[in-house]
Amino acid sequence: MSGERRRPGDRKRVAPRVDLFDERPEDERAAALARDLRVIEALLFTSARPLDAAMLAAHLPPEADVAALMDTLAADYARRGVNVVKAAGGWMLRTAPDLAPVVAARAPEPRRLSRAAIEVLAIVAYHQPVTRAEIEEIRGVSTSKGTLDVLLETGWVRLRGRRKSPGRPVTYGTTPAFLIQFGLDTVQDLPGLDELKGAGLLDARLPGGFAIPLPSDDPHLHDDEEPLEAEPLDFTLSPPPQDDDDGEPD
Repeated sequence: MSGERRRPGDRKRVAPRVDLFDERPEDERAAALARDLRVIEALLFTSARPLDAAMLAAHLPPEADVAALMDTLAADYARRGVNVVKAAGGWMLRTAPDLAPVVAARAPEPRRLSRAAIEVLAIVAYHQPVTRAEIEEIRGVSTSKGTLDVLLETGWVRLRGRRKSPGRPVTYGTTPAFLIQFGLDTVQDLPGLDELKGAGLLDARLPGGFAIPLPSDDPHLHDDEEPLEAEPLDFTLSPPPQDDDDGEPD
């Protein structure tokens, strides 16, 4: 993976695209552009989740070019305290990276993951779908069920299915909440080998043949996976109604 890949937080200023076949007067086009941008701005401001093109288009005129509008809005917000960023396949408002320390100082103390949980989360992100036994093989140490339970509770990791192998072990993968938390549009935006080396997270003198897998969070089950069983229905019978003192049923 190339170290030249653009990081998720990077953004280029993009000029609005012009529709050469739009025959409306210039002032009418400008008014329509301003209205569409205000609609998108309001939708982003009131949503706690990323909004994709289809969600935005549902509130815009049929002829609206969502991609062009988002380029325009992102360029305008690039100089503000909050930015329009791609995350989990959609767009959302996030604090400008240089102001993160200011906001963090006023935010509640975040829940901190243990070193083991961070290692397991990284393995799930890069190697998904992955089983607990495969996680332990990669880490070289056993992994407690409690560590995986913590990651499931955060909402960053999910149960995908079961491996078609003896014992049918559960497979794990990441969720859209993981992408949102770490400011990623897709899991492919995770740092590659060169970026990890540059950040000092990997020794520059790695053994020959060492490679970082190309991550994929394809929601569809792989050929070696099968669906999880549906939760069994609760057929527990409720207790029979108790008779009142006068002999009449409740």
